[in-house]
Amino acid sequence: MLEDAAGIRRVVIACGFVDLRKGIDGLVQIIGARYHWNPFEKGTLFLFCGRRSDRMKGLLWMGSGFLLLYKRFEDGSLSWPRSQEEARELTEEQFHLLMLGLNPLEPKIKEVHPRKVC
Repeated sequence: MLEDAAGIRRVVIACGFVDLRKGIDGLVQIIGARYHWNPFEKGTLFLFCGRRSDRMKGLLWMGSGFLLLYKRFEDGSLSWPRSQEEARELTEEQFHLLMLGLNPLEPKIKEVHPRKVC
């Protein structure tokens, strides 16, 4: 996985909405100004989601520059925490829940109603 290859030690999500048209400089500004985190902390992956919940961006300081990541879910969408305007640190388990499309802060199992097959 990415966290093994890039040396990721922490994952921080920006709860709420972020304009995903922003590039590296814009996301760095958000991390520092809005959430009061240090964007130059090596090994910390910052994740952002826009209003469309089927894509997200990640920003990682590699020591010599930033790595900008973009993921689009082809089938389904993320259940991103929208209620707070803060950044939250995720555990490894919560990160895996997020990559499955679940809200890592309040994971819920969806009730499924199968269609009747004739």
